[in-house]
Amino acid sequence: MTGSAFFETAGASRLTVLAGPTAVGKGTVAAAIRAHYPEVWISVSATTRPPRPGEVLGTHYWFVDDAEFDHMVETGELLEWAVVHGVHRYGTPRRAVLEALEAGRPALLEIDLQGARQVRDTMPEAMFVFLAPPHWDELVRRLVGRGTESAEEQARRLDTARRELAAEREFDVTIVNTDVPTAAAELVSLMYSHTTAPEA
Repeated sequence: MTGSAFFETAGASRLTVLAGPTAVGKGTVAAAIRAHYPEVWISVSATTRPPRPGEVLGTHYWFVDDAEFDHMVETGELLEWAVVHGVHRYGTPRRAVLEALEAGRPALLEIDLQGARQVRDTMPEAMFVFLAPPHWDELVRRLVGRGTESAEEQARRLDTARRELAAEREFDVTIVNTDVPTAAAELVSLMYSHTTAPEA
């Protein structure tokens, strides 16, 4: 049975939230799912940070300025939002998530730890998945190796990552991102196994 056929027969989907420490590869795993599992709907976050090389508006993020983000917060358009690394804001547009769930599509949020905690408060029936690095040295290598942040930004992100790793116990399940295709397949398999929300 294909993924699409599975979800068509399984009924309404259960929201899955993927979070983890900075530089663990959440975005890369989400991109692999987008490329290889098109039946999975993946939320596109809004952010006030500038695009990195290769990032596309509406595919990777909705890039907005501070005024537009303020408006989204004030009008309740965001399911969750947070200031990440003490600098830029990120948030999940609410309407698109609800529409995907109402349509019965498997829905994935790839967000930071602060956002995951907010979603747990409002949608505790979701499945919360923690993406972990194989070990600390690998996390440092990934962050420094991608070369997209200054030394000051790298130090700030590593400090954040140390605190974020301690939050693993708050999640329902952990996936270790040893390699991206395996982590993506494991996450989609979990989504197949937890399609509907548990009954109250």
